[in-house]
Amino acid sequence: MTADPNTPQTIPAESLGAEPSSKSGVASPTAVQMPSRPSPGNRYVGFELWLHRATVLMFGLVCAVVGVLLVILPWRPEWTDNHLLMASPGLRAVVANGFVRGICSGLGILDIWIGFSEALHYHEEKRP
Repeated sequence: MTADPNTPQTIPAESLGAEPSSKSGVASPTAVQMPSRPSPGNRYVGFELWLHRATVLMFGLVCAVVGVLLVILPWRPEWTDNHLLMASPGLRAVVANGFVRGICSGLGILDIWIGFSEALHYHEEKRP
Protein backbone atom coordinates (compact mmCIF):
# COMPACT_ATOMS: atom_id res chain seq x y z
CA MET A 1 0.00 0.00 0.00
CA THR A 2 1.58 3.25 -1.05
CA ALA A 3 0.47 6.54 0.40
CA ASP A 4 0.30 9.85 -1.40
CA PRO A 5 3.15 12.02 0.00
CA ASN A 6 0.95 15.13 -0.26
CA THR A 7 -1.77 13.89 2.10
CA PRO A 8 -1.31 14.24 5.86
CA GLN A 9 -0.80 11.06 7.84
CA THR A 10 -3.04 10.22 10.77
CA ILE A 11 -1.68 8.39 13.78
CA PRO A 12 -3.94 7.01 16.53
CA ALA A 13 -3.66 8.95 19.78
CA GLU A 14 -2.91 5.77 21.76
CA SER A 15 0.32 5.17 19.86
CA LEU A 16 1.51 8.60 20.98
CA GLY A 17 0.98 7.74 24.66
CA ALA A 18 -2.54 9.13 25.12
CA GLU A 19 -5.10 7.40 27.31
CA PRO A 20 -8.13 5.83 25.63
CA SER A 21 -11.19 8.01 26.15
CA SER A 22 -13.69 5.25 26.81
CA LYS A 23 -13.62 3.09 29.91
CA SER A 24 -14.37 -0.09 27.98
CA GLY A 25 -10.88 -0.11 26.49
CA VAL A 26 -12.08 0.66 22.98
CA ALA A 27 -9.77 2.99 21.12
CA SER A 28 -10.89 6.55 20.68
CA PRO A 29 -11.76 7.66 17.16
CA THR A 30 -9.68 10.77 17.79
CA ALA A 31 -6.48 10.83 15.76
CA VAL A 32 -3.57 13.22 15.74
CA GLN A 33 -2.70 14.74 12.37
CA MET A 34 1.03 14.61 11.63
CA PRO A 35 2.41 17.07 9.10
CA SER A 36 3.48 15.45 5.88
CA ARG A 37 6.72 15.98 4.03
CA PRO A 38 6.96 19.23 2.06
CA SER A 39 5.29 18.84 -1.29
CA PRO A 40 7.32 19.32 -4.45
CA GLY A 41 5.42 22.54 -5.12
CA ASN A 42 6.96 24.28 -2.11
CA ARG A 43 9.70 26.83 -2.50
CA TYR A 44 13.28 26.36 -1.38
CA VAL A 45 13.88 27.74 2.10
CA GLY A 46 16.91 28.31 4.29
CA PHE A 47 19.86 26.07 3.64
CA GLU A 48 18.27 24.47 0.56
CA LEU A 49 17.89 27.91 -1.04
CA TRP A 50 21.54 28.80 -0.52
CA LEU A 51 22.64 25.35 -1.66
CA HIS A 52 20.58 25.76 -4.82
CA ARG A 53 22.08 29.22 -5.44
CA ALA A 54 25.63 27.94 -4.88
CA THR A 55 25.02 25.00 -7.25
CA VAL A 56 23.80 27.30 -10.02
CA LEU A 57 26.73 29.67 -9.44
CA MET A 58 29.28 26.85 -9.53
CA PHE A 59 27.72 25.33 -12.66
CA GLY A 60 27.85 28.69 -14.45
CA LEU A 61 31.43 29.31 -13.33
CA VAL A 62 32.66 25.86 -14.39
CA CYS A 63 30.92 26.15 -17.76
CA ALA A 64 32.44 29.59 -18.37
CA VAL A 65 35.97 28.52 -17.40
CA VAL A 66 35.92 25.30 -19.43
CA GLY A 67 34.40 27.17 -22.36
CA VAL A 68 37.09 29.86 -22.35
CA LEU A 69 39.79 27.19 -22.18
CA LEU A 70 38.24 25.33 -25.11
CA VAL A 71 38.05 28.51 -27.16
CA ILE A 72 41.63 29.68 -26.53
CA LEU A 73 43.70 26.55 -25.92
CA PRO A 74 43.38 24.84 -29.36
CA TRP A 75 45.06 27.84 -31.03
CA ARG A 76 48.03 27.93 -28.64
CA PRO A 77 51.28 26.03 -29.26
CA GLU A 78 50.75 24.02 -26.06
CA TRP A 79 47.84 22.26 -27.79
CA THR A 80 50.19 20.18 -29.97
CA ASP A 81 53.59 20.59 -28.30
CA ASN A 82 52.99 18.65 -25.12
CA HIS A 83 54.38 15.46 -23.61
CA LEU A 84 51.17 13.49 -24.11
CA LEU A 85 51.25 13.87 -27.91
CA MET A 86 55.03 13.58 -28.48
CA ALA A 87 54.85 9.77 -28.42
CA SER A 88 52.07 9.58 -31.01
CA PRO A 89 52.76 11.54 -34.23
CA GLY A 90 49.53 10.35 -35.88
CA LEU A 91 47.35 11.64 -33.04
CA ARG A 92 49.40 14.84 -32.97
CA ALA A 93 48.62 15.44 -36.65
CA VAL A 94 44.89 14.91 -36.04
CA VAL A 95 44.87 17.28 -33.06
CA ALA A 96 46.81 19.90 -35.05
CA ASN A 97 44.19 19.84 -37.83
CA GLY A 98 42.30 23.13 -38.14
CA PHE A 99 38.95 21.34 -38.34
CA VAL A 100 39.52 19.63 -34.97
CA ARG A 101 40.64 22.92 -33.44
CA GLY A 102 37.52 24.62 -34.78
CA ILE A 103 35.27 21.92 -33.34
CA CYS A 104 36.91 22.35 -29.93
CA SER A 105 36.48 26.12 -30.09
CA GLY A 106 32.86 25.71 -31.15
CA LEU A 107 32.22 23.42 -28.20
CA GLY A 108 33.84 26.06 -25.99
CA ILE A 109 31.48 28.75 -27.28
CA LEU A 110 28.54 26.41 -26.74
CA ASP A 111 29.74 25.72 -23.19
CA ILE A 112 30.03 29.44 -22.42
CA TRP A 113 26.53 29.97 -23.82
CA ILE A 114 25.09 27.18 -21.66
CA GLY A 115 26.71 28.59 -18.52
CA PHE A 116 25.48 32.13 -19.08
CA SER A 117 22.04 30.90 -20.15
CA GLU A 118 21.66 28.99 -16.89
CA ALA A 119 22.74 32.03 -14.91
CA LEU A 120 20.40 34.40 -16.76
CA HIS A 121 17.39 32.11 -16.52
CA TYR A 122 17.85 31.40 -12.81
CA HIS A 123 14.74 31.85 -10.71
CA GLU A 124 13.79 30.73 -7.23
CA GLU A 125 10.25 29.60 -7.76
CA LYS A 126 9.74 25.90 -7.15
CA ARG A 127 11.67 22.74 -6.55
CA PRO A 128 12.25 20.46 -9.54
